[in-house]
Amino acid sequence: MTDKISSNISRTFQTKLVLPQDTNHMGTIFGGVVLAHIDEIAGITAMRHSKSTVVTASIDTVNFVSSAVVGDILFLEASIISTGRTSMEVYVKVETENLETGKRTLTTNAITTMVAIDENKKPIPVLGIIPETEEEKKLFAEASDRKRRRLSIKE
Repeated sequence: MTDKISSNISRTFQTKLVLPQDTNHMGTIFGGVVLAHIDEIAGITAMRHSKSTVVTASIDTVNFVSSAVVGDILFLEASIISTGRTSMEVYVKVETENLETGKRTLTTNAITTMVAIDENKKPIPVLGIIPETEEEKKLFAEASDRKRRRLSIKE
């Protein structure tokens, strides 16, 4: 049995519609709604990778690049970009698509850390990852720096 699997195996996609209740007084999507979508898809991706229940340990980085408005379609893509013994870093990219033009625009990207747990809520080991895309390879190479930064915050 291998101790690493392709990042392509755990890649997850979701599509959401921006509805009026998802937006603020300016008609743009609430950041908290986007964060909830990110946490959900990151959790699903980590569960698929670890084949277990997971908990969110951190949302390391969130970049709100542009906003979405009522009627936009959100496209979310998530993949495991690195792993520790029991943890998984998940990269999530959120794009919007304008229905009239079909143009896609990056709205948000984030890196979260999920931890696999057993039925007693104790951390369990996870398989490593083999990054596939150029973006995943770059993020994989930077993983130790992100981990060091997260650990320094806890001190």
